[in-house]
Amino acid sequence: MGGERDKRPNGASCGRMGLVGIGLVGTAMAGNLLAGGYDLVGYDIVEDKCRRLESMGGTAARSPAAAASGRRCVLLSLMSSDIVREALAGAGGVLSADPLPEAIIDTTTGDPDRTVEIAAACAARGVAYLDATISGSSDAIARREGVFMVGGDRGVFDACRDVFDCLAERSIHVGPSGSGARAKLAVNLVMGLNRLALAEGLVFAERIGLDPAAFFEVARQTFAYSRIMDVKGPKMLAGDFTAAGRLAQHRKDVDLICRLAAEAGQELPLSAVHRAVLDAAIAAGDGDLDNAAVIREIRRRGPGG
Repeated sequence: MGGERDKRPNGASCGRMGLVGIGLVGTAMAGNLLAGGYDLVGYDIVEDKCRRLESMGGTAARSPAAAASGRRCVLLSLMSSDIVREALAGAGGVLSADPLPEAIIDTTTGDPDRTVEIAAACAARGVAYLDATISGSSDAIARREGVFMVGGDRGVFDACRDVFDCLAERSIHVGPSGSGARAKLAVNLVMGLNRLALAEGLVFAERIGLDPAAFFEVARQTFAYSRIMDVKGPKMLAGDFTAAGRLAQHRKDVDLICRLAAEAGQELPLSAVHRAVLDAAIAAGDGDLDNAAVIREIRRRGPGG
């Protein structure tokens, strides 16, 4: 994998930016860009999200094309590769902007194969494309603590480094187009299992007579520690499942992970169990809660659950 960048924005190189998708992650990135002095125009299919961007100091657009026209770069923060394709090539899409943007930075966790196809379609129109997935919740991204894993041309990555430096302290070029999407899925596999293991460990400690909060503080000092404990442990203990990253969104990622593994001929036994647990949580109505709510499903599998 390529080199890592660890810089802070210095305000010296700002410009005209577009944003398509103003959800949790899109809003966090918008806040960073506006704080960094960028002129930001954004679009979302949900009108209230456009109004929220305006309240932050950005400008709302009526279409992806309007958000992209004359922009140096356009950031995409969407749910899936299908939605990305529509936002780019559909009616009023980014690729119908006039003039076209110089580059597209796609933060969507998408299908790596589709990502490669999308990059080729953008290149055919003379627009550079980076699949720039992010490790970290929307809260972490708002604090510039997310990590960008970027696939695509290294020269384009270097040319956009001021944007990445505004959005996060760390951005890593991981290879050609599709590599950012692949890296994000592999990272999410590990992160999701860490989250599930923490939930199961907390419930187990409680069931065998330990105080879960006291156990949690002990576990953080042992080799069981992972950074997931810092981010999701307090939410699990407090029962605060306000979404920073929705459970149903992670279920989509796990489905992609399992599908790609099957295509590669690789069995993922832990991820198969994880997917079943997430399916049960969604069926119980927890899909729009924070992904820390997986602990609710573990609790439901015990006495009185």
